[in-house]
Amino acid sequence: MNLDEVVAASRVVVCCGSGGVGKTTTAALVALHAARTGRRSVVVTIDPARRLANALGLAHLSDEASTIDGPWPGEMHALMLDTKATFDGLVRRYAADDQQAEQILANRFYQNISGSLSGTQEYMASERLYELAIESDYDLVVVDTPPTRNALDFIDAPQRLARFLDHRIYKILINPSKGPIRAVNLAAAAVTRSLAKVVGADVIGDAIEFFRAFDGMEEGFARRAERVDELLREPTTSFLLVASPKADTVAEAGYFAERLGELGIDVRGLVVNRMQPAFDFSTDRPELAGTAVRARAATLSGTALGDLYTGLADARQLAAAEEEHLSGLAERVAPAPVVRVPIQAAEVNDLDALDHLADLVLGPVVDS
Repeated sequence: MNLDEVVAASRVVVCCGSGGVGKTTTAALVALHAARTGRRSVVVTIDPARRLANALGLAHLSDEASTIDGPWPGEMHALMLDTKATFDGLVRRYAADDQQAEQILANRFYQNISGSLSGTQEYMASERLYELAIESDYDLVVVDTPPTRNALDFIDAPQRLARFLDHRIYKILINPSKGPIRAVNLAAAAVTRSLAKVVGADVIGDAIEFFRAFDGMEEGFARRAERVDELLREPTTSFLLVASPKADTVAEAGYFAERLGELGIDVRGLVVNRMQPAFDFSTDRPELAGTAVRARAATLSGTALGDLYTGLADARQLAAAEEEHLSGLAERVAPAPVVRVPIQAAEVNDLDALDHLADLVLGPVVDS
């Protein structure tokens, strides 16, 4: 199966990898390719950097999906995750009534954690994914995750939330005077007073008030977290690993592939960006060289021609070294297809350049 077939068989594609390897651009071109084949796609970035907007030729992205116009039979949309807006939406969804929702949304502790607490972004990203994949009418949802180790948090976020909501400490916070946990709560009072001296009594009070206001909503959140986890493990959800041929990013990609395997998730495709082309050029086999190289060689002689051959030899040596770096990673993700994308002459910052790159990664769309 090639990468085009993997994407065609997927309802969700999650692009993962280190920072700076072209992961965001890869996510965008997957969504663009789906639109070229007549599908209705959306690409969502978790990374607050504006690289996705730049790749699509837009000034900015918001939490609301923007339509990307292009010469394709399908539709392409794009958005950037707004963690707080997504959290607010979940509170309104699972609150018993408007009064409970407003009590939580107005709570100062909630306002502080809803956009910045560690792990919140990753869980809200998985929630937004579920909303787009299940509750909307997109044929394909493409997720551009943060750099690798944060992307692992994204995968684990639903289960971590479910574990927290079932934890005894959480139950104490929402019901401090109920049954046998009252003794535990009394014993913790001294610790709470000491902590209040450090962070302030108001902070502690706001936190306790928040968890009490949250009482009754945990079942809805836990159920949703379970569904999100199931979605990430469905056969129609494909994890696409993006890397560069540098040794450190290959090692990071290998780590990610290993961790995914431990979670029971297979890598469905590997895209390696910025590969050095392996020119095959010699004086006795000029027909093997690229057209541009042959044309350049025809204009040179003497020292200049020798410099060209030296440069080509260096390029072949670098290409061989990159292939050696990749060999172990390619074996690790087998039988997933591996796509090697050569270095591009310019940055991808508009739809024409993105369309060209989509041809290289997924192949041109042939009209039937």
